[in-house]
Amino acid sequence: MRERNQRAWLLGLLTAGWLATLPFGAVGALFSPLVFDHRPNLLNPMAWIAFLLMIAYWIIAIVAPFVAWVTWKRDQERYAWIAIAVPAVWLTAMAVALQFVPG
Repeated sequence: MRERNQRAWLLGLLTAGWLATLPFGAVGALFSPLVFDHRPNLLNPMAWIAFLLMIAYWIIAIVAPFVAWVTWKRDQERYAWIAIAVPAVWLTAMAVALQFVPG
């Protein structure tokens, strides 16, 4: 039981961490149209992917911890850890996509 409580604390810490990134996600969403400042980027699929990843990050940062806690309460701990890791994968995908946007 003690180990489960420690894992719950870790899940709570990760939840707080992802929720703390929400203001940065909002700023990223506000500045996401800047990927199209370089005129040819309107036809660049990677620019569109980066744009959509930037717009949707704040949604992921809210939904992923919620899903993690719902699955935790349903005793599906493996899925809870997968859900709490989704924002990290999302940020990685966004960073990679932005590397291929010229401008």
